[in-house]
Amino acid sequence: MPNFKGKFSALYISSGILILLFLYAFLRDTTSLATLAKVKDLLYENKVEKIVASKEYVYIKTSEKTYKIASSQVTPRMFAHVTVEIDDSTTTMKMFFMFFIFIVIFSLILNIYKKRADFRLAEGSNGFCGSSKESHSESIMAVKSDVSFADIGGISDVKIELEEIIDFLKNPNRYKSFGARLPRGVLLVGPPGVGKTMIAKAVAHAADVPFYYQSGASFVQIYVGMGAKRVHDLFAAAQKSSPAIIFIDEIDAIGKERDGSSNDEREATLNQLLTEMDGFEDSSNVIVVAATNKIEVLDSALLRAGRFDRRVFVDLPTPLERESILEKYLSNIPHSVEIKKVSDMCVGFNGASLAALVNEAALLSLREGDKEITYKHFQEMKDKVLFGKRQVAILSDKQRAYRSLYQSAKALIATHFDLNFEKVVLSSDVINPPVNEPLLKHEILEHMQMHLAGICACELRFGEHASTAASDVKELKIKARELIEEFAMGEHFIGKESDIEVLINTQRAETKELLSTMSAALDKIEVKMSENECVSKLEVKEIINDFL
Repeated sequence: MPNFKGKFSALYISSGILILLFLYAFLRDTTSLATLAKVKDLLYENKVEKIVASKEYVYIKTSEKTYKIASSQVTPRMFAHVTVEIDDSTTTMKMFFMFFIFIVIFSLILNIYKKRADFRLAEGSNGFCGSSKESHSESIMAVKSDVSFADIGGISDVKIELEEIIDFLKNPNRYKSFGARLPRGVLLVGPPGVGKTMIAKAVAHAADVPFYYQSGASFVQIYVGMGAKRVHDLFAAAQKSSPAIIFIDEIDAIGKERDGSSNDEREATLNQLLTEMDGFEDSSNVIVVAATNKIEVLDSALLRAGRFDRRVFVDLPTPLERESILEKYLSNIPHSVEIKKVSDMCVGFNGASLAALVNEAALLSLREGDKEITYKHFQEMKDKVLFGKRQVAILSDKQRAYRSLYQSAKALIATHFDLNFEKVVLSSDVINPPVNEPLLKHEILEHMQMHLAGICACELRFGEHASTAASDVKELKIKARELIEEFAMGEHFIGKESDIEVLINTQRAETKELLSTMSAALDKIEVKMSENECVSKLEVKEIINDFL
């Protein structure tokens, strides 16, 4: 690391010297020193206009020049015929400037000390000597989570995924004696407001271990190395309190894919996070849980085995899950509503939106002087909760019919080709199965048909498709262009623009033909999608097998 401390010290010392030189030039007396004989001549020739006497010198001013002579060389009788002024400002000015110099020097010393302290911290974040004197992990405090799974509704499938983690934190020896190792990192993936933070707190509560919460943005610092040091201190504190859970919210703030652009601080922080996760010993009993709604932007190094190698997808709640969430929020509020009816009108709501809806309905009820919440209150406050929301959550019957068919067709084709996905949700526009490179030509074509499935199904039944196909159309074009131009898998080795159009039209025709032959299975999948607002890959497989 460059010696920034020496550079800053030299800079401040140089600045101080320049200030002193300036003050010296400004304050020093440049008046010509005269002899006693010269002064007598000036007095005799009546050339003296003014005399100013100070403690040290007597200044003789003429029309041409100013002279000075030591006060000890003259007597008051010499100036009996000239008015003499007494000047005591010199001492005051000198005292003022001496005080000013003192303030400047003190400020410089204070700044040098502060800079040295800052860079000592920065160097400590890169060096990490590991001594207790240099560690600041004691400043990072754990919290005891008071959120339990009983407080969160509609996450039964997520709870099953995390029960293993909870059991490991409670009984680590059981797994170690068997030779098993739990994932070091768990990544919660889902849209905003679905309760990822609450889920992490519930895991800590169920396991009864310390919970260390940090947001990804809290690691973003001005000085290079400070974010990395904060990561080190966080992990050091967790290991001292192990077993423990570290939760990093919005990890994409520091974990974005490195693209070669210059951002030393973020890369240093990310590298430190990767190093800390690799440095875990099997006996550390510390598990890192992180949350993001943008898994596609995360650096691949974070997602590899040994780091965040377990991913839990938290989707928008289904109708039954919405009922469970609403029941939790309404349990202590007087109401006379059928929870299922409220749930049915909240298609696309996340947990946070449902909480806001219940609260707004309760406030409206109080304003109107009612003794309990009614369905009318929910209807009136629905639009207020949704105001400013990008995705339109409430679907008309016609929109719902299009969306159900669109998503059902995609689920059917994706399952038919055994593409990697878990479930398809009505409220989500797209399904993007993860792609593991390299892909063969037929695998790329299968992904293209999956993106075409919803469009083709709607055209077969309704003669048109909705604007929600934009994301699939975009992905379709990307894959077609890659196949033709980058991978040289088209009819011509050097692909042409016309080849892309021919390829898409060919796949479109094949997709329509495939959907026509599986129309009975598609109808059954659509019914399940409309009822549950989601369908899993396993359910689609069972439906397809029934028609074979």
